[in-house]
Amino acid sequence: MAFMSPVSRPVSLPHPLLPAADWADRFTLGLPVENLTAREAARLALEHPPAWVRRLMALRNALVRPFGLKGAAEKVAPSETEIGGFPVVSASDDRVVLGFDDRHLNFRIVIDVRQDRPSGQTLSVMTLVHRNNLLGRLYLAAVMPFHKLIVRTMLAGIGRRISRTQEP
Repeated sequence: MAFMSPVSRPVSLPHPLLPAADWADRFTLGLPVENLTAREAARLALEHPPAWVRRLMALRNALVRPFGLKGAAEKVAPSETEIGGFPVVSASDDRVVLGFDDRHLNFRIVIDVRQDRPSGQTLSVMTLVHRNNLLGRLYLAAVMPFHKLIVRTMLAGIGRRISRTQEP
């Protein structure tokens, strides 16, 4: 089965999940499965990051600690209230919303799974951000290249893992 790459898709703002958001992106990936839930997709994406992503997040935590910003979870344990160290805002079979509000920015990670393909689903990961101040603007500018690479890498990893389980 051919593996598809994540594709960038536009996001319309304002968005009902974070009405004050002033920045957003979304990536989608077609999957050859029909029964993946949004919670399972979120766990696949966020609870098993590559080693380089874990090291990058540890560096991020060390750099933001002096500014009093919330750090990403160092150790991730399966939980009903958190996925990948991010608090669950809401969850259903087809959508999980993660995120929190901080001094510098408010963000939501939205994982959607839609049964909209003839033989499979479309997985979508959208990030919504409201930058509260200059620090939020600087932070987002600094992490943006890494954010896009991480989201694409994690989606591609889900696609590879699922494709391997679907092979005869």
